[in-house]
Amino acid sequence: MKLKSQEMRTLAPELDPLRIGTGWKPEDLAKPQVIIESTYGDSHPGSGHLNLLVEEVKKGIEEAGGFGARYYCTDMCDGESQGTDGINFSLVSREMIANMIEIQANATPFDAGVYLASCDKGMPGNLMGLCRVNIPAVVVPGGTMNAGPDMLTLEQLGMYSAKYQRGEIDEEKLNWAKHNACPSCGACSFIGTASTMQIMAEALGLALPGSALMPATSPDLLAFAREAGKQAVKLAFMENMRPSDIVTMDSFENAILVHAAISGSTNCLLHIPAVAHELGIEITGDTFDRLHRNARYLLDIRPAGRWPAECFYYAGGVPAIMEEIRGCLHLDVMTVTGKTLGENLDELKQNGFYEGCEKWLQEFNKRYGTQVTRQDIIRPFDKALGTEGSIAILRGNLAPEGAVIKHTACPKEMFRAVLRARPFDSEEECLDAVLKHKVEKGDAVFIRYEGPKGSGMPEMFYTSEAISSDKELGKSIALITDGRFSGASTGPVIGHCSPEAADGGPIALVEEGDLIEIDVIERKLNIIGIHGVEKSPEEIDAVLAQRRKNWKPGELRYKKGALRLFSEHAVSPMKGAYLGYDD
Repeated sequence: MKLKSQEMRTLAPELDPLRIGTGWKPEDLAKPQVIIESTYGDSHPGSGHLNLLVEEVKKGIEEAGGFGARYYCTDMCDGESQGTDGINFSLVSREMIANMIEIQANATPFDAGVYLASCDKGMPGNLMGLCRVNIPAVVVPGGTMNAGPDMLTLEQLGMYSAKYQRGEIDEEKLNWAKHNACPSCGACSFIGTASTMQIMAEALGLALPGSALMPATSPDLLAFAREAGKQAVKLAFMENMRPSDIVTMDSFENAILVHAAISGSTNCLLHIPAVAHELGIEITGDTFDRLHRNARYLLDIRPAGRWPAECFYYAGGVPAIMEEIRGCLHLDVMTVTGKTLGENLDELKQNGFYEGCEKWLQEFNKRYGTQVTRQDIIRPFDKALGTEGSIAILRGNLAPEGAVIKHTACPKEMFRAVLRARPFDSEEECLDAVLKHKVEKGDAVFIRYEGPKGSGMPEMFYTSEAISSDKELGKSIALITDGRFSGASTGPVIGHCSPEAADGGPIALVEEGDLIEIDVIERKLNIIGIHGVEKSPEEIDAVLAQRRKNWKPGELRYKKGALRLFSEHAVSPMKGAYLGYDD
């Protein structure tokens, strides 16, 4: 098999001297060329350590007879920009990372790639990019940070902040939480978007078995990174081992069943459809809803569960989850090992993988004085935490294209409710009203014009935390938005309401006092009354039609740059909010 890199050397005579000028030796030029893409940078804990892994990947490539070239596209941190306009740039950064990977990997010739990322937009951006480039590829997930003292983890900061603003704790206690929530590098230690997407990379067959969401400080992760480099060189010589050959609809169904089992982030409903789109496969919110119905929810990890995310690996990680739901999976799908999923799972049982994980679990127990077992973290199939997955797609005259709720993090009291509408046109207005107790029991609080075209689709994290941490409001009101939520969000929160307000969706037409029906069981989200009075569906339709005549779209919030591009071209959240193009 002739390598692409060697064909390109004959077409571009300046390529060899320029690479020699970069520091390559002449003998390196004839080796299989592997691009090492990472989001390394001093931007946040999830990326600050990745160069250590990059160097291990490079060593593995060299040991396998290849040559690795390091490329970078640093990602941003949602946590660092929460509550500011900086969060508006978060989702669009996914598109820019994918674009940059496409540019870097296609501008010069490579035979395979290794892609390293940890966090919310870095991992899906890399998955989208590697699918677009479509050369043999291995993903190295960057792992998770350790928990702090008293098992403190970062998603609890929203709670501490809300309590401080309500005067329930003093500044010293808030500062203690701030100074101890992130004791190491790695993704945040809960099943947020970063952790979810690392798990998805492995569940899709693109990362080595057992490598997702390991403690970032573990020597095991360095070994996995080196092995990934070796495997990339092997893949360069193998036929039919590109991402488009490996990742099929069956692969996505496996990943979504794992998503149900872990109670994964609702942001996954933006990222998985966007990754699938790069391969010409259609995944929508309805795909998630179909597969989550009757699916087992097994993982007792925060924010919905009890334990920090490092425990995931100690309990056996993705392979252990897959073993519990093995009867539901497509075991014949191919993976980057060159073997099927079923073959990988069988091999792990034989090579001591689970025994190694158990040793780390005992170290964790010594550290915190606990007696946690693997079954406490990943429940057996017949002792599941839930049997209806973890998310639901709601539809109705308020969300004709759908809206998403993580029902595993929602109080049962809010599964069926009729509430009074309290619409706000920005998160800042809504958060102020919640914190000043201007929101009452029985309200349906709306935050609109925060979708992809409205403002870039930021997270409504602080508002959701202010509600869920309030003993009264947390079980008596709902938050509905065309924006999105952090993977750490809990409570009665419904996001991705589509079509979004900026597109003239019904959420833009809601007025104060309208009656809102929420029915998680029947998957309904409807306007059923006008200004406190119930109406027939026909009467509701007539009122909305009249309101639509009076509605006027606002000016574009961003007049230039990446967010102008995003606001003009992003598709619906229910389709993945990727940059769409007119055919």
